[in-house]
Amino acid sequence: MEYSFASRMGGLHASAIREILKFTADPSVISFAAGNPAPEAFPKEEVERIADRILRENPIAALQYSITEGYAPLREALKADLSARLGIGRAFDELIITSGAQQAIEHCCKVLINPGDTILCENPSFVGSLNAFKSYEANLVGVDVEDDGISVEKLESALKQNPDAKLLYVIPTFQNPSGATMSLEKRRAVYRLCREHGVLILEDNPYGELRFRGTDLPTIKSMDEDGIVLYCGSFSKVLSPGLRVGYLCAPREFAQKVVVLKQVSDVHTNILAQMICHEFMTTTDFPAHLARLKEIYRHKSSLMLDEMRRQLHPRITWVEPEGGLFIWCRLPEGVNMVDFCNRAVRNKVAVVPGTAFMPHDKDRTQCFRINHSTPTDDQIRKGIALLGELSHEIL
Repeated sequence: MEYSFASRMGGLHASAIREILKFTADPSVISFAAGNPAPEAFPKEEVERIADRILRENPIAALQYSITEGYAPLREALKADLSARLGIGRAFDELIITSGAQQAIEHCCKVLINPGDTILCENPSFVGSLNAFKSYEANLVGVDVEDDGISVEKLESALKQNPDAKLLYVIPTFQNPSGATMSLEKRRAVYRLCREHGVLILEDNPYGELRFRGTDLPTIKSMDEDGIVLYCGSFSKVLSPGLRVGYLCAPREFAQKVVVLKQVSDVHTNILAQMICHEFMTTTDFPAHLARLKEIYRHKSSLMLDEMRRQLHPRITWVEPEGGLFIWCRLPEGVNMVDFCNRAVRNKVAVVPGTAFMPHDKDRTQCFRINHSTPTDDQIRKGIALLGELSHEIL
């Protein structure tokens, strides 16, 4: 049968990252392509204990339908934590639990975006969000990311050139893929400019709790006195991505629209998973768990950066992240970046070409992304050595 697909499918392609990960089915390939937490970061014993207790003591609540907004104890615990730790949440805000931050992002699009509406986003940006925007046939306008975050000058220009823009999407802290952290001055400027131009900000913060160098910076949402910031968070990087528990803090009127969408999407986020997240937050030493994660990623990041300085050709440059999971490498002009990535995987090390993170297929970049969280120490050493050999061969 010949299928007639919806027009929105025309701009969507399979994730380049997922396609690259197919190569890693070969156990001889070292993968720097994934964005997964470190295997040693999972608190397996604690989760097993918590799940066992829930299913013994409160099985019906864990297995029955529940309310769309989310498991009430988890919502209250998150509200208290976000308020105390990050200054997030005003009287006009509400918090709802979503099936990962990806669903929160997709539902924000569904609430706001009509075909042809303009979304401003960082260039480069997270491929999952870019595909969500494209699925609603949005007009994407990329704004370049500098070493200290989005270019304020280019953002102001984009806002003036796109007066009907509805949304700015940003990952201010340990940005995916660039690893850059937006400076405090730029965060304030982004909030001011969007308020002046009547544009909502979608702040995605999946990595903010994984800072292993430098000083914490306030979120843009903590500055929100006008109800213009939609804030996404997740348990994926601090507990488990497989649980698929994220959350959205947004003005109540907006959040209520998302609730309606969840009712026609998945009814509610997995309740057992929400109960596990709540119990983990409130019955374990959560700060100690986060400190352990930071130490794991501090070690892995430092090891990879040390090996890069030692092994890679000096004409390859990168942003040194203060947290998160990624390092964004730049090849010199004249080197074919896609060919470099293809040759790397043939040499048994997988990296992600930077074009995967561009708002438009035609956008070019000399960058590629590598990940330090998933590989072992030995794989980091061996993989960077292989990239080093390739870099010296090409350059």
